[in-house]
Amino acid sequence: MLAKKSRLTGVKNFKNVEERGEIYQSQNFGVARVKRGDEEPSRFAFVVSTKISKDAVDRNRFKRTMSEAVRLSSIDIKNGFDVVFLAKTSIVRTPTSELMKEVKRALLESGLLK
Repeated sequence: MLAKKSRLTGVKNFKNVEERGEIYQSQNFGVARVKRGDEEPSRFAFVVSTKISKDAVDRNRFKRTMSEAVRLSSIDIKNGFDVVFLAKTSIVRTPTSELMKEVKRALLESGLLK
């Protein structure tokens, strides 16, 4: 689980990422990020809608997997970003190990790793 200071919460913060964020596409999710302009730790949110899976257990598993991949990479992540991961329907067929690798690859491609 991500530390509380590393979680993006609040409608205002999500709107900011939606309006001003740069989007990077991956096979199983999109990554929207915006630079905050401070040196606080980057904050992350994970969105998996009911269109992906009607079963909450599955949606939560996908969020936990992505969150864990970010947590394991947290030492190498640059400070001062708000980041939202938006799951695509293809995430349902992706094994956990592959999803973990894809999150790390997406962080690298979006310029979030040092």
